[in-house]
Amino acid sequence: MAMELQMETEPDVGAGLGFEEFARAAQTRLYRTAYLLCGDPETARDLTQTTLAKLYQYWRRAGAADHPYAYAKTVLTRTFLSERRRRLRDLLLLTRTGGTAPAPVADHADLRVTLLGALAELPPRARAMVVLRYWEDQSVASVASLLRCSEATVKSQCSRSLARLRVRLADAGLSHTES
Repeated sequence: MAMELQMETEPDVGAGLGFEEFARAAQTRLYRTAYLLCGDPETARDLTQTTLAKLYQYWRRAGAADHPYAYAKTVLTRTFLSERRRRLRDLLLLTRTGGTAPAPVADHADLRVTLLGALAELPPRARAMVVLRYWEDQSVASVASLLRCSEATVKSQCSRSLARLRVRLADAGLSHTES
């Protein structure tokens, strides 16, 4: 029990573990990140499972990495962005062929749902940057490396995204008053 708790709090979960042990130790953290990225529990579960399936397929490489959990987060983020691009292509094709778009997600009043709604309004890549930078507490250099872009891009996208989030939260009556 103490070993499991210790693994949950270590930043480099998975070092020296087999795949099954790694998956048990990292699954909850991966799910939380996936939920923040996509804002839907079912989609987050699917994203987490897809990530774990990809990791299993390449476990020799992932398990041998210096930081297997960081490797897993990279796979999770890239899978999320890839899925979003695929869904956008499908939606554009559906629109061009005269199909109907999916129904919008319902708004809710509490802060958590409002924040998730505001995150959902961000483009997928910008959302990934905000989640990795501020939720996962990664450095600008780390996020830039993970998403294969420049540090300046991460800084500007995060700045713009935070400004959009502040406006959205202020519109919902949840603005932060400065002292």
